[in-house]
Amino acid sequence: MPSTAPGPEGTGLERVPDLDSLHLLLRVAATGSLGRAGAAHGISQPATSARIRTMERLVGFPLVERGARGSTLTPAGALLADWARDVLTAADVLAAGITSLRADTEARLRVAASLTVAEHLLPRWLVRLATDRPETAVSLTAVNSTAVERAVLAATADLGFVEGPTLSPGLDAQVVARDRLVAVVAPTHPWARRRSPVTAAELAATRLVCREPTSGTRTALDAALAAHGTRAAPLLELSTATAVRAAVAAGAGPAVLSHLAVHDDLTSGRLAEVPVTGATLTRRLRAVWPHGQRPGGPARDLLRIATRRDRAAPQDRGPLA
Repeated sequence: MPSTAPGPEGTGLERVPDLDSLHLLLRVAATGSLGRAGAAHGISQPATSARIRTMERLVGFPLVERGARGSTLTPAGALLADWARDVLTAADVLAAGITSLRADTEARLRVAASLTVAEHLLPRWLVRLATDRPETAVSLTAVNSTAVERAVLAATADLGFVEGPTLSPGLDAQVVARDRLVAVVAPTHPWARRRSPVTAAELAATRLVCREPTSGTRTALDAALAAHGTRAAPLLELSTATAVRAAVAAGAGPAVLSHLAVHDDLTSGRLAEVPVTGATLTRRLRAVWPHGQRPGGPARDLLRIATRRDRAAPQDRGPLA
């Protein structure tokens, strides 16, 4: 069928047949028969005749001369067929390029994730993705949440995972898990022997071993304690949860970290959890992508894996809604 999409006014594109119709015209030229051309094209002779008539009305001149011994192209039809060959060759090149680009997109996935998600959740999600898509090569960049958002917005990551309480403009998001922050100390710290919880105001006034200001853990803690007085200056600022855990275990002071990050330390007794009252220390872990560009291909599949309710997950996963 000819294209029904209007071409730019005054360009003449509104009279250009669609690619399938041009293919049919070339088959008529090659076979000298409407019936044989239609058979090669997968349509009946009457349908072939109707398509040719439609093309003739579209271009405004006869294309085929029908006779007892077959069908031949008119001089104008033969000229159109010559031009059509160049158009169809160019279309084949375009189609091959699109296929190549799609294959490249399907064959790789660039993920940027906050350190908590990268260390404690993504490994098993990526194992599942490798089972579903063994041909996809995945690169993972583990940085803080602010850097994840920058990477997604700059299109250097196909999908991001963040843990901060707010999002940069220009991003869409979906919750993939819930996490809680816990106050932890070394077993020898006085707080480890407290009989009463630490209040939010007391926590705000205490110099803590902290992550850097742009980390999701730090921004979530700042938001949770914002209403409880002026925050004390950090005792230490460290760039990874591993470094914070080591400093706390060595007796530097208290810290507030993701339960995902300290679960093994609490189980082994290397760190002790201190109950906190007066502050909500839960947070949402989210997948992010550019606004209006829902993930496709392997990014879509990883997002599906991350949001599965029946996946194996830590005890702090919580409901996703």
